Parts: sequence; C-alpha cells; structure tokens
Amino acid sequence: MAMTLHDARHLLARTGFGGTPVEIRELAALDRLAAVERLLDETSRAAKTSPPPDVLNALPPAEGVKEMTAEQKKAFQQERRDEAFALKGWWYQELLATPSPLTERMTLFWHNHFTSSFQKVKWPALLYHQNVLLRQHALGSFRELLFQIAKDPAMVLYLDTQSNHKDHPNENFARELFELFTLGEGHYSETDIKEAARAFTGWHVAMRQGGGFAFNRRQHDAGVKQVLGKTGAFGGDDILAIVLDQPACARYITAKLWREFVSDGPDAQEVDRLAVQFRNSGYEMKPLLRGLLTTPHFWAAETRGALVKSPVELLVGTIRILNLPIKDTTMLAKYGRRLGQDLFDPPNVKGWPGGTRWITSETLLNRWQLLQRGLRGSEMGGHLHQTANMNEMHGASWLAEEEAETVQAVLTPVPPVNPMANGADRWQLAFQLVMDPTYQLK
Repeated sequence: MAMTLHDARHLLARTGFGGTPVEIRELAALDRLAAVERLLDETSRAAKTSPPPDVLNALPPAEGVKEMTAEQKKAFQQERRDEAFALKGWWYQELLATPSPLTERMTLFWHNHFTSSFQKVKWPALLYHQNVLLRQHALGSFRELLFQIAKDPAMVLYLDTQSNHKDHPNENFARELFELFTLGEGHYSETDIKEAARAFTGWHVAMRQGGGFAFNRRQHDAGVKQVLGKTGAFGGDDILAIVLDQPACARYITAKLWREFVSDGPDAQEVDRLAVQFRNSGYEMKPLLRGLLTTPHFWAAETRGALVKSPVELLVGTIRILNLPIKDTTMLAKYGRRLGQDLFDPPNVKGWPGGTRWITSETLLNRWQLLQRGLRGSEMGGHLHQTANMNEMHGASWLAEEEAETVQAVLTPVPPVNPMANGADRWQLAFQLVMDPTYQLK
C-alpha cells in the first residue's frame, strides 16, 4: 500500500526518533512493506561511535577495594562515577549519530527489559559490554540474546547470581527470568522459582580475573529439579531452554513489543497470531518486527499520537530533527535524569514504566522548560535562534524551505492543540509546535 507523508512520518517516529522532511519524503516514495523492509535491512550490530577509552579499563582491580585507604576509596569511587557519566554521554552520542535509529530504539528496549544499573553493578566497563551485547542481538535472535544475557557479568551482579550457591540458593535471577524477562506473572509457581534457582548455582563473575563469567562446579547444585513440568538434573542453560519452550514466552515478548511500537492496548488476537510466528521462527526478531509494523493496527488513525515520547526520544528526536549542535553529550545524560530516564540507571529491575507515566506535572514542566531553553540556545549547546533572515538561521535550515503544513506534519503526529495563526514565520511556527502538548506524543 502506498504511503503518504504522514505515514512515513509515523513510521520514522515509532521506529526511531522522527525524521527531517528529506528523510520522510524519501521513505514516503516506498509502499508500507518496502519501507518497513528498508528500515529492517539498514539495522546494524555495532555502534558507529567509539566509547571513552577510560570506560573500557574500568574493571575490578586485582588487589580489591577493601585493601584501599579511606582516601583511596573516595578517589576510586569518584573515578567510577566519572566513567559512568562518560558512558552515558557516549550512548547519547551514538543515539545522535547512528545511521540506524531502529537499532538504537531496540537497544533501548532491551536495556529496559534486561535491566542492569551502575548503582548496583558499579563497574562501567561491564555495563558497556552489556550495551554492546544488547545492540549485537537487538534485532537478531531473542533465544541467543537470552542465553547470553543470563551469563552477562553485569546481569550476574545485578540480580545476585554471584551469591547463588548450592547451600544458599539466591532466587533473584530465577524470579525475574520468569516474571519480567520471559513469561510474565501467572505462568509459573514459587516452586518453579526455587527449583530454577538451584539450576543457576555456581554461576558467577570472576572479579579478580578481569570480570568475566565463570562457572564454579563446587558451588553448583547438581541434583534433580522440577521446573515448569519438566524433571531432570538441570543446569542454567536447561532452564532457559525450558522457558523458551513455553508458548507464554512468545506471547509475553510480542505483547511488550506491541506496547512499544503500536499502542498501549495490545490486540489479543493479533498478539496470539504474531506470537505463534515468532515462536515458530526460533524467536527471530526481524520477522516479529515486520509483523508488528505491517499490522493494520500500527497504521490506524487512532494509534497515531497515542504514545508518549520517552525523555531519550524527546531529547534525541528534537536534536536530530532540528539539527541542534551539541558540544557535550554528557549534559544530555543530566537532562534525561531530570526528566526521569537516567541511562544505565533504571529505577529498579522492572525498568522505566513508560507510557503516560513519563508525564507528571513536574516532568512536563521540566520538558517544556528544557525545550524552550534549548531552542533559544541556552541549553543543549544549541543556537537555533529566532532571526528575521531564515537563510542565516543555524540548525534546521529546512524550516526556511518548507510550507507551514509540512513543518507541522514533521513536528507533530496529530493536529496541534494550539494552531498557529496564518502568516507566522517558520521559526515561530516551529517554536510553537515544539511547545505544543502534541509534540510530547508519537
């Protein structure tokens, strides 16, 4: 089916961070299926930008922290905080520079699904390597991602697998594996959690050997376990395979992705249909994304402007579309935290709840203030100033070339609450549209 300018804008807003008129028109020249295929074909498995060198070396010291003096510990901890901030700034740099916004959107999705935080993990290098892992499998195999994330050092530390020993099983990872990562509530029992926890005993991070994953056979419970109707002397990999064999797993992931890309209210029949295809594909992500982005529900008028932009989407999308110059991306990490989304530091294992919960009276005011200052050049390093001569305007030079209807179509998913009077110049129009409540939507 052929696309309109509004269709292409909708697709770019949901799969990335919006688009400029050039990007929107280029995609609008394709039909819907071809446009979706193009976005899927352009995804990547590695970041375009390089991380701060210091972050890669931010691993547990061989001598340990306990042996340090109080002054050394204070300096050491400050170094880790500085490295964590540099890491957050690097990801914003990648979000702004990536040629495949869909890749970063999916990396963000998995970051909020398989949560880990600097506050708990403490070692920036481990969180960087987890980010690399999430991006590598962002649109690949969910099966492969699950097996690898379970042994990811940051995850092992975050969910206390490090302290899961045969004499004292720790149930944290097993519980979140079932409840948040694969099945959802109601598809497992407390006994399943306890038995599965035994299977993951002995998994740990070798802190004194560079922070890699290791298996301690002496701490592993090799006895028979009963999990989700299966019985055997299971190890951790066996539990992951059993979980993936549950139909509830495919439905759970499909419904969560529906809420991410389509609407807050998944259509049960469509979710079931897509989940069957997802499971039959061996949990390949691209066929599932293709199905979600080509379902009639995705293109329906009532789903447009029905989702709220996350702070990262708001910041990155505004900068990319209006081409605001950014001198230091670590300040974006500060702004994201102020708006409620601190990269590499989700609030808890459930991640950011998202949706309408992004908006409170406080965060909405902060959003408007930040956008206003950013467009006027006092925040975000930008200098997109109002000027009488639009050809001299730095930043989004396309504003000088486009009709008012196009400017509105690019910046808002639905007609604005406060329509602009006829005859307003393009900068005034863009400023008012960005400050309009509908700009917070996608």
